[in-house]
Amino acid sequence: MSRQITLFQTYFCLVLTGASDKHEFQAETRKLLDIVARSLYSDKEVFIRELISNCSDSLEKLRYLQMSTSELSDTDKDTPLEIHIAVDEEKKTFTIQDTGVGMTKEELISNLGTIAKSGSTDFLQQLGENEGAVNKNIIGQFGVGFYSTFMVSEKVDVYTRSSKPDSIGYSWHSDGLGTYNISEAEGVERGTKITLHLKGDCYDFAKEDIIKDVIKKYSNFVGVPIYLNGKKVNVIQALWTADSRDITEDMHEEFYRFISNSFDKPRYNLHYKADAPLNIRALFYVPEYKPTLFDMSRETDVAVTLYSRKVMIIAKANHILPRWLRFVKGVVDSEDIPLNLSRELLQDSALIRKLRWVLTNRLLKFFLERAKKDPAKYLKFYEDYGLFFREGIVTTPEQEMREEIAKLLRFESSALQPGEMMGLDDYVSRMKAGSREIYYLSAPSRQLAETSPYMEAMRQQDVDVLFCYEPYDELVLMNLAQFDRKNLKSIENEVTNEAPASTKTQPELDAEPVEKLTKDEGEDLMGWLAVTLGNKISKTKVTDRLKSHPCIITVAEMGAARHFLKTTLAGKSEEEKYRILQPTLEINLSHPIIRKLNSLKNSDPTLAKLVADQVYDNALIAAGLVDDPRTMLARLNELLTRALEKH
Repeated sequence: MSRQITLFQTYFCLVLTGASDKHEFQAETRKLLDIVARSLYSDKEVFIRELISNCSDSLEKLRYLQMSTSELSDTDKDTPLEIHIAVDEEKKTFTIQDTGVGMTKEELISNLGTIAKSGSTDFLQQLGENEGAVNKNIIGQFGVGFYSTFMVSEKVDVYTRSSKPDSIGYSWHSDGLGTYNISEAEGVERGTKITLHLKGDCYDFAKEDIIKDVIKKYSNFVGVPIYLNGKKVNVIQALWTADSRDITEDMHEEFYRFISNSFDKPRYNLHYKADAPLNIRALFYVPEYKPTLFDMSRETDVAVTLYSRKVMIIAKANHILPRWLRFVKGVVDSEDIPLNLSRELLQDSALIRKLRWVLTNRLLKFFLERAKKDPAKYLKFYEDYGLFFREGIVTTPEQEMREEIAKLLRFESSALQPGEMMGLDDYVSRMKAGSREIYYLSAPSRQLAETSPYMEAMRQQDVDVLFCYEPYDELVLMNLAQFDRKNLKSIENEVTNEAPASTKTQPELDAEPVEKLTKDEGEDLMGWLAVTLGNKISKTKVTDRLKSHPCIITVAEMGAARHFLKTTLAGKSEEEKYRILQPTLEINLSHPIIRKLNSLKNSDPTLAKLVADQVYDNALIAAGLVDDPRTMLARLNELLTRALEKH
C-alpha cells in the first residue's frame, strides 16, 4: 500500500493515554479569537493556505535541523518531508498533516494557546547568527493562521510529536470557545496532524475538487510535495525560483498558461532576480495575442500575482505595477513585503512604492533591450501594445518616468522612408547642434502629412518632423512636453511664428518670377475676407511660406484646440466655437485661387463668397477642425453647378 495512504491510517490507530489536561486560552487570546475566526479574513478558503504555510514552515525547520544537528530521532530519518491532506464528505472533515518538527507539550501550549505567538519567530531567534541562512525558507506566522480554522469548523483536533529524541505524542482539542484539552497519545508519527470538523455552512471544504482548486490557487508552488487523498497536487514548478539558464521555452509556455489561464504562448518573458534594494524574484510575460478592447479597458485588473516565499498572497496585485502595465502577466515573490495578520493586505505603502518603482524600471529597461535586439519583433509588439505606453505617459505624474516610457514610442518621420520607424532617442541623436525642438505633426496618414500646408510651411526650416497618425499620439506628446531637455512642438503651432530670417528662402537669380497680388491688392482682399467670413476668423494675414496651398488656418495650441473641439465644444453652435478658437486665416497671394478670388469679389460677388467659404472650410479640414464635412455638400454642389454653366 502506498506511503500516502498508510501515513494517514497510522493516525487512525493512535491511542490517547493519561489524563486530559484542560487549559484556558490567555485573556487576550479569548478577546481576539472571535476577530481572527470571523473578521480577519475576507474569504474562508484562506484557512487552507494558512495551514499549508504552517506545514511548510515546520518542514523547512526540520530540513535545517537535519543539516545542522544530529539531535533528531533515528526512527524518523527515513520519513519524507511532505504535506498530506485528506477530506471526507461523509464525516464532513478536513485533515492536514506534515512530517515536520512537530511540537512538545510546552510548544503546544505556547503556540496554540497564545494568539499571535509565532513559532517561526522563536525559532529564528534561537538560531542567532545563523538566522539569515534559513530565514528565506521560513514562511512564519504560525499561530495566527491556525486560528483561521475556527472560521469553518466546530471543533479542531491536533495530533503532534516533536522531532526531538525520545519525544512522545500529544493530542490537542478545542471548540474555540475559550478552553482546550491536551492529552498524551500513542501511535503519533513525527510532525503535526490537524483535523477540522466542519460547520454546516462549510461542508464544501470536505469536497476534493474544491480543495484541489484552492491548493492550486494559493499553495501550488510550496517547496514540498502536497498530496490530496493520496494524489500529488502541486505538479507545476515555481519557475521564478529556478535558474533562468535551466528554463526551456516549453517550461515557460507551460508556466505561462498555468498562471494566465490561457492557451496561447508568451511573445516575451522576463526573469528577474534582485537582492537589493529589495529581495525580489519575479517572472513576467507578454502574451502573444493582440489585446482586445476589454484588455485595454481601464477597468481591467493587473494580471500579476503576489507571492511571499512561494505562498500566494494576492491574486491580482494592483499595487505592484502601475495600471498601464496591466497587459503584463506573471508573478512577483518578495520576502520584504510586510503583511498584516491575514496576509491579505499590504501595510507599508512606502515599501510597496519602492517595489513598484524597481519593477517598473526593470520592465522599461527590458522593452528597450528588446527594441534594440530585434527591432522588427518589437515594432509588431508596439503595434499591438503601444497604446499602454501612451497611457503610461499621460497618467504618470513624474516627468523622469514619463520620459523613460517615451523612449519606447515609435513614429514615422519626414526623414525616413514610409514604413520605417524611429524613437525619440533616435530623433535627438540626429538633431543639428544647438537645436532645442522636437517637431511633430498630427495627420491621419503619411500622404496627408506630407501634403499638409503646415508641412509645406515648415520645409524652409529643413527640420525632421515626426508623424502622429493616431489622435492620442498627439495628446501624448502634448502631455510629455519635453524629452531629453528638448521641447516637443507641433509644427501647426510653429507656423504661427514667423520663420527666422536666416531660414527664409531668397529668390534665386535665375528663378522665374512668381505672379502674385500686390501689397495693396492683398490688403484689399484681406479686408473683404474679414467682412465676408465675419466671426469665423479673428484676423487675416499674408504668409510667404505657402506655395501649393491657397491659405492656412492657425490657432493657438492647435492640438489642444482640436481635442477641445471634439470634447468640450461638441454640440456647441458654430458662433461659439469660432469665438473660443479665434482662428487666423493666412493667405498665399501667389496662389491662383487667391488671385482669381481677388477679381471675382468685384465681378461676381456671389460666386466669390462661395469660393471664400469653401477655401476657408478646406483650410479647416486641413487643420482637423471640422467635425462633419457633410455640412459643406450644398455649397460644393452649387459651386459645381456654377462651374458647369461655363461649358
